[in-house]
Amino acid sequence: MIAILGRINELSRKQHAEGLNEQEKKEQTELRTEYLQQIRGQVHDMLLGVSVIDDNGEDVTPAKLAADKMILLRDDR
Repeated sequence: MIAILGRINELSRKQHAEGLNEQEKKEQTELRTEYLQQIRGQVHDMLLGVSVIDDNGEDVTPAKLAADKMILLRDDR
């Protein structure tokens, strides 16, 4: 991922300094999309390890997150 981020930054600097040609614009868009997918995946994976507990000690984890956790547990078997 570091290589991707390095190239994204390189293209960004070039864009501000002198502009990008069409091929570089396309590459920049593709790299940014890939980078965002990786970040979203990391955040999702991190959230799967989170449980929300209220002041009474009750698990109040949102239903969508709880369902995703169950799917993950089922798929790990």
